[in-house]
Amino acid sequence: MTNEEEGIFRKAVRDSKVPILVLDQKWHRLFALSGKPDEIKAAEQSVNELLIRQGKLNNEVKDLRKVKAKLMQEIVENMQGAAESQSGAHAKKLDQSKRLLDETNERIEADEDELMELPRQLKDANNELMFLTMTFSYDKLRTNSDEAKEIADWIADIRVQLKKNIIRKQNREINNREIYSYMHDIFGRDVMDLFDAQVDTDLALSSPDSAGRATESGTGDDGRAAVEKISVMAGRGGDGERMEIPKEEVMEAKIHSRILKKRPPAKKGTEGGGSAAALRSEELENVEDKGV
Repeated sequence: MTNEEEGIFRKAVRDSKVPILVLDQKWHRLFALSGKPDEIKAAEQSVNELLIRQGKLNNEVKDLRKVKAKLMQEIVENMQGAAESQSGAHAKKLDQSKRLLDETNERIEADEDELMELPRQLKDANNELMFLTMTFSYDKLRTNSDEAKEIADWIADIRVQLKKNIIRKQNREINNREIYSYMHDIFGRDVMDLFDAQVDTDLALSSPDSAGRATESGTGDDGRAAVEKISVMAGRGGDGERMEIPKEEVMEAKIHSRILKKRPPAKKGTEGGGSAAALRSEELENVEDKGV
């Protein structure tokens, strides 16, 4: 804020009725997270000192008025005693009471004059504190808005990256299923069964979504070999007991049968150029172009 803007602002709030900020708990909560700057602490201390001084003077005037009332009562009594008695004791007490009464009146007058000036001083100090508070608060609002925008930009970028990575992941899973299907066609079920027994079976051959859809589909003529795998694996063992087949292997065989049923026959000597992975790659390119 420029000096000219600051002058206009101070002039505008000069006649406004602003509550004493240090007495408002909500004002203290403005600094709950970041704390109070040094200049605000100094302004707050000035307001507190004026409030303490005001309370002290009010109590002092109240006590002095009690003393004044007592002195006036003593003066009346001593005046009556001095009139009835010829001794100088009552006259001496009377003079002393009058002197104390004059001093008490002077102190009361000085305190009341200061009390009349304190509200103006308190208002000026409170307005200064308000101005510093407004400056601090608007600076904090601007900082928070800038940081919020940076976070929003980061979230938008992460969303784009997340969508791209989801498509990449699906492409890898589709490619795995196609490779496995082609290997079954080329090498046959018996050879693949031998390799399946030796190679790690924790492969991304299906996603949870595709696995769920695969269980709903039947088998075709070209998929019977994959389903027969279940029958072979589910045969009786050497001890005559029926072996239990893991659910993952049963699900895998059903997925293979669905792939074989749905896949169009590939021409000999080609690699089936119109694969699902290629379609997913094209979708990924569209995502990168759109940036969403």
